[in-house]
Amino acid sequence: MNSSEEIAVSGISAGRSAMRMGPAELVQAAAMARRFYLEGKSKIQIAEEFGVSRFKVARVLETALERDLVRIEIRVPAELDAERSDALRARYGLRHAVVVESPAEEQEDAPDPENLGEVAADLLGELVNEGDVLGLAWGRSTIHMAAALDRLPPCTVVQLTGVYDAGTAERGSVEAVRRAAQVSGGEAHPIYAPMLLPDPATAAALRHQTGIARAFEYFDKVTVAAVSIGSWEPGISTVHDMLSDEERAHYASLGVAAEMSAHLFDSAGRRVGRDLGERCITVEADRLRRIPEVVAIAGGQRKAAAIGAVLRSGLVTSLVTDTAAADFLLTESAPGSRPALERADPDSV
Repeated sequence: MNSSEEIAVSGISAGRSAMRMGPAELVQAAAMARRFYLEGKSKIQIAEEFGVSRFKVARVLETALERDLVRIEIRVPAELDAERSDALRARYGLRHAVVVESPAEEQEDAPDPENLGEVAADLLGELVNEGDVLGLAWGRSTIHMAAALDRLPPCTVVQLTGVYDAGTAERGSVEAVRRAAQVSGGEAHPIYAPMLLPDPATAAALRHQTGIARAFEYFDKVTVAAVSIGSWEPGISTVHDMLSDEERAHYASLGVAAEMSAHLFDSAGRRVGRDLGERCITVEADRLRRIPEVVAIAGGQRKAAAIGAVLRSGLVTSLVTDTAAADFLLTESAPGSRPALERADPDSV
């Protein structure tokens, strides 16, 4: 996923301005440029080879660029949008922002584009180091990401939330944790429990069960986490879909605009409906904020506003999204700070 640079060095088709250089100058400049850009030699090494000062080498290289003797072309894979990625990173203070092309014919009711998971898998391959603890939260995009993983250094993998439906564990976040651990060769700590329970007492009892408690013990050790984001509407937020009509209406009245790992946020990134967390098996928001790298994977027009809300929460440090969501995020009102960089809690402001 790293951008690649193609350096074209030519002493023949150098343009009219470069032709003012004499043939000896052209040949020398082309040779120096080849040593520097293609062979990776330092200016001091080049100066020693040609018997000139390193300042002369610097001037020659600068002239070679100015006069079109050297052309530098930066290319990234066609599906990545480098310009939007950089703009989004700067706007929100993100550590990493990767924007992929939206599908040519995006359906308004479509879930996250599946290629987000593939790109996120490559990003995790860059971010995770040997000995890290990788946390995976429930979400369709994180499940797609885990399925696309083909490289991870040895690390421990822990599940950060319960599952959407305990009966689908084999196809959901439990399997995602197993898959990531298999690729890395590390330990897996899944959570065999639903994300949402009927009441706080049941949730509290489950948290004390041996396997679940063991997974929770790893939450403070997580160094890289992958999470999904949902907007507060049917089919886009699993928590929304698990609640009754009365409960949905209640949380909607509180101004909920987004959901991430069973935490609810208004449009300004403030947490609302905190009582819901008492019924959920999930990593606490304060623990998420202490994780050094939290990568959110979400895209599409229907999730764009929700992504903006979660970015304002300061819980996320990096984002993998698509051009449809990025365009919205780059045109909506500026956050006023760089929440992802500062990890500030808007509730404490």
